[in-house]
Amino acid sequence: MWLLGWRDLQWRRRRFLIAVVATALVFAMTLLMTGITASIHAENHHIVRRFDADAWIVSSGTSGPFTASTLIPVTDATRVAAAPGVRRADPIIVFRSTVGTGKLKDVNVLGVRFGGIGSPRVRAGRLPQRAGEVVADTALGARPGAHVSVTGHDLVVSGTAGGVTFYFGTPTIVMSVEDAQRIVFGGQPLVTAVVTRGVPAPPPSGLRAVSNDAAISDLERPMKNSDQTLTLIDGLLWLVAAGIIGSIIYLSALERARDFAVLKATGASTPALLTGLTFQAVLLALGSAVVAVLLALILAPIFPFTVAIPGSAFLELVVVAVVVGLVASLAGIRRAVGADPALAFGAA
Repeated sequence: MWLLGWRDLQWRRRRFLIAVVATALVFAMTLLMTGITASIHAENHHIVRRFDADAWIVSSGTSGPFTASTLIPVTDATRVAAAPGVRRADPIIVFRSTVGTGKLKDVNVLGVRFGGIGSPRVRAGRLPQRAGEVVADTALGARPGAHVSVTGHDLVVSGTAGGVTFYFGTPTIVMSVEDAQRIVFGGQPLVTAVVTRGVPAPPPSGLRAVSNDAAISDLERPMKNSDQTLTLIDGLLWLVAAGIIGSIIYLSALERARDFAVLKATGASTPALLTGLTFQAVLLALGSAVVAVLLALILAPIFPFTVAIPGSAFLELVVVAVVVGLVASLAGIRRAVGADPALAFGAA
């Protein structure tokens, strides 16, 4: 029966190819969204691990270093450095801003002590040596020597670094703590957190230690709604794919009603008839999955941020495609089962 199903697909190959392309687009979107989600989480892990810190010290009333709403005095870095178990402590400032004066571009801004914890690894140029110099992520597109305007303050890019992005691939500008205080807090000696080598036991009064995992969770918390939305859309796309394949199989079953009747009249069993329909649906789904992989790899570089599709997503696509094909084949099963053998001897 699978051979009859194959011959039927060849006979209706134009319809089959259209269905493959339509379903492949749907499958490609699921792959891309999986890649987007995976890239966001990988980016969050990467930016936290880049600090190479053992602990993040924040105000006791603050959830974490990236969503800090309560600032702490920069002198707390000295208190933390003197705590038992701490080998080094450096203050940091994390905030969001814009670059440009006409066409604005969102950026993350990190205030760090260059040469200390969180200091970026420069890919081109050098680390800042004087006030007003910054390191820019390569995603910003600014080269060493270029001028950037951050909230009206003119800064010079002394060097560039790669992979310093977070919040959906938003590029990051790294400046000294003092420059960040001048731009963000009007020169007040405040910071958002202190990063340490070694974990204070216990932290000074009014402060608490946050682990790297907790810092990642803090960074990802504002994105939970986005994750849930992408998961919901993923599920809807699988349903759309099942609907496309199901409609094709159902149309095929309608057009082959007399064929089913003849096969039943000649002794073909119902499971045998269903094998042919299932074969068609699974083959269509698998063919769509193969095309979807190619489409996803072509479309991924078009996105404004990195979309790294994990290898497990391709395997998952194949498995889900088979399941979608099996579910979609149910659309034609009832029609095939209900075929009356007497139709084989009736008028066309």
